[in-house]
Amino acid sequence: MAREALGEAPLAGVLVGDRSNGYNQASCSWQYCYAHLLRGVEDWGKQFPDQAEVQAFTRTLIPLLAEAMHLHSQPLSDQEYYPRARQLKQEMEKVIASPAQHLGVRAMQDLFRDNAARLYHWVEDRRVPADNNYAERQLRPTVIARKISFGSQSEAGAKTREVLMTLVHTLALRFPDPPAHFKSVLDQLAEDPTRDPIRLLFPQDSS
Repeated sequence: MAREALGEAPLAGVLVGDRSNGYNQASCSWQYCYAHLLRGVEDWGKQFPDQAEVQAFTRTLIPLLAEAMHLHSQPLSDQEYYPRARQLKQEMEKVIASPAQHLGVRAMQDLFRDNAARLYHWVEDRRVPADNNYAERQLRPTVIARKISFGSQSEAGAKTREVLMTLVHTLALRFPDPPAHFKSVLDQLAEDPTRDPIRLLFPQDSS
């Protein structure tokens, strides 16, 4: 699915996502989503409420992860953002490097140590968020609609909804007045049904 969506040619930029192995097929850099990591750390804390070492570890790491996620949306200058981002990274690395006896803490530390190359893109480039909540928020209305309507009753119906929602959200991102643009395309197709609707919808695309 990753190859189908992103292609196989090397891509610029950074993919922000969870730790699904499918993303290993993407030909680009990868930033682990801190929201998913945060939930994992919180789950460790809930699983071992009576273990002082686990509680101390989660109480220290959770605020750092949360601040890293919020840092992206703060109205900070570059001179303010990057020093704080580097400081947060250093504080996280200190927590990850601290000696631990509990196997759960060690497992979480190993996750961070083994995947350091996928954890700190947001430190070096503020355009990269530390989480993919924006993408999930964009999907939420469609997911809720699918849930309350009991979803599509056939594979063809699911595919139709997938295509339509992709089209609607892409138009919303690319054009200041999506309904007007869509109406213009329909008018042009009414005049000449042989025209390519994709090229009319997205005239700047050549593919």
